[in-house]
Amino acid sequence: MKETTMRTWVWFVCAAWMLGPTFSTTMAQESKGLQQAKTFQRKITKTVSLQYLLYLPKDYGTRTRKGWPLLLFLHGAGERGNDIAKVAVHGPPKLVKQGKDLPFIIVSPQCPANQLWDSDVLLALLEDVEAKYKVDKSRVYLTGLSMGGYGSWSLGLAHPEKFAATAPICGGGDPVVLSLAEPKRVEAIRTLGVWAFHGAKDPVVKLEESERMVEALRRHGCKEVELTVYPEAQHDSWTETYNNPKLFDWFLAHRRK
Repeated sequence: MKETTMRTWVWFVCAAWMLGPTFSTTMAQESKGLQQAKTFQRKITKTVSLQYLLYLPKDYGTRTRKGWPLLLFLHGAGERGNDIAKVAVHGPPKLVKQGKDLPFIIVSPQCPANQLWDSDVLLALLEDVEAKYKVDKSRVYLTGLSMGGYGSWSLGLAHPEKFAATAPICGGGDPVVLSLAEPKRVEAIRTLGVWAFHGAKDPVVKLEESERMVEALRRHGCKEVELTVYPEAQHDSWTETYNNPKLFDWFLAHRRK
C-alpha cells in the first residue's frame, strides 16, 4: 500500500515538473478566493426579419436620377403584431394610402407583438433596402411616433452617420448615450438635423421626455435641434405634424455630407 502511494506521489511531482508554469497557473486560477482576468470570445450569428410597407414615388421608374431620398417611419405600440395593414393607420404610410404623392422611398416596418424597436434589426433592414433600391444615401431620414418616437431617438443617436435628419414625435430617450459616445459619433450627432414634436398635455409620454433630449443635444453642440410643442395636444401630436407639408420640405433640405 505504501509503495503504491509513493508511486502515485512521484508521478504527481513529475507531471507537475513537466507541465511547469502551465500547471502552476492552472492550479492558481482554480483556487478559491482569487480573482483572475479572463477574456471571452464567441461568434454569434442570428437571423432577423421584419414585415414592412414599401412606397415608391409614382415616377420612381421613369425618372433618370442616381437615387431617391428615403424616409424610415416607425409606428407606435398599437400597431405591433403581424397585421401589416395596421402600419398604415398613422403617419406617412397613411398619407400615401390616401393618395398623397410624397417624393421619398418610404419604408414602414412593423414591430413584432410584445417587442420594442431594435436598432440593430432596423439598421439591417435599412441597409437591405439601400442595396435593392435607388436610394440617395446622403438623404436618408428617420421619423416615428410614441414608441416609434423612442425608436427614432435610439436609432438616430446610435447611428447618426446614417441619417441626414430625424423627427421624433412624442417620444424620448436616454441623454447619457451622448456623454458616453465616442468622438466620431458625437461629431455626426452635431451635424444631424433634429426636429422633435410633442403635445403639452400628453398624459402617456410627458413633454419632459422630448425636452430633456433636446436640451442634451444642445449641450453637446448639436447645430440644428428644434422642439415644437402643441399647447392643446395630448398624446396625438403626430396627426398635425405629418399633415404639415413643411415637415417634408424640412427633411429634403438636409443632406448628410
